[in-house]
Amino acid sequence: MEYTQLGQSELKVSRLCLGCMSFGQKQGEERAAWTLNEEDSRAIIKQALDAGINFFDSAFAYGSGLSEQIVGRALKDFAQRDQVVMATKFLPRTPAEIEQGVTGAQHVMHHVDKSLKDLGMDYIDLYICHMWDYHTPIEEILQGMGQAVKEGKVRYLGFSNCYAWQLCKVNQLCKEMGIPQMVSLQGHYNLLFREEEREMVPYCHDAGIALTPYSPLASGRLVKKPGESSARSEHDSVLHSKYDRTAQQDAVIIARVAELAQKYGLTTTQVALGWLLQKVTAPVVGATKSKHLIEAIAAVGVKLSPEDCAYLEEPYVPHQLVGVMEFNHA
Repeated sequence: MEYTQLGQSELKVSRLCLGCMSFGQKQGEERAAWTLNEEDSRAIIKQALDAGINFFDSAFAYGSGLSEQIVGRALKDFAQRDQVVMATKFLPRTPAEIEQGVTGAQHVMHHVDKSLKDLGMDYIDLYICHMWDYHTPIEEILQGMGQAVKEGKVRYLGFSNCYAWQLCKVNQLCKEMGIPQMVSLQGHYNLLFREEEREMVPYCHDAGIALTPYSPLASGRLVKKPGESSARSEHDSVLHSKYDRTAQQDAVIIARVAELAQKYGLTTTQVALGWLLQKVTAPVVGATKSKHLIEAIAAVGVKLSPEDCAYLEEPYVPHQLVGVMEFNHA
């Protein structure tokens, strides 16, 4: 495993971050059809640790804290606290909170305490705003995030699912308010979706902000053979909203990934992740099977030539913003 510094923080992280959205089955949720029970989740976490992965990403939204609980228990059993970098995320205020007059700062502090309890930890290494809250003054959100750092409950701050102008505004406000600036950005970025390259990627490079993108394999689409499916692809409506509308254009890129994999004796995962690893700090990689993690780890160290990268990138066409961003450009 290779390691690198996370932006302008003092955190040393593995080049792969294990995404924990698939950990924890909660009956009645759509995600229960493809997520793992605790025993199988622990096996993946142990495998990741044994391979040198020290960076883990969860969120309150993943099973309303169930993922955090499973990850926290596993890390307590399998690793020393100072050997791992734990990231988790909080959601915007709920309509009920807004009606009750709960401020953005109070909302953040409540979620910090909830995540610490679920994780069974004394502090969170990287606390991430999961998405822009259009119904709450951003100053209130930042006040809560800053307070969490001041109280020692959080070490560093990050943002996810926002526009470049929003992240720029956040860091300027942090500077004015005396709050630590964001050290990382977790956005949607892979060979099939490269809209982040227009403004977000250049801004983060200029500002020294680490890129830790999610969905690095386009929820598996980049590495599956035509017609191949999985439990997630059959039941995850979010996945379909992200990629179905551009399936015809994306098929050209997917075919080129497979072509280069065959040419160099690599797997499609190694090619797709190898491309992304040359552009970001640490992609957030999910795994529901041991082989998924083995293939992802094998991508670390893969170096594609500039010509190969250009060949993979050439067929790309502009894509509509999808998922969380599609509903949030208010």
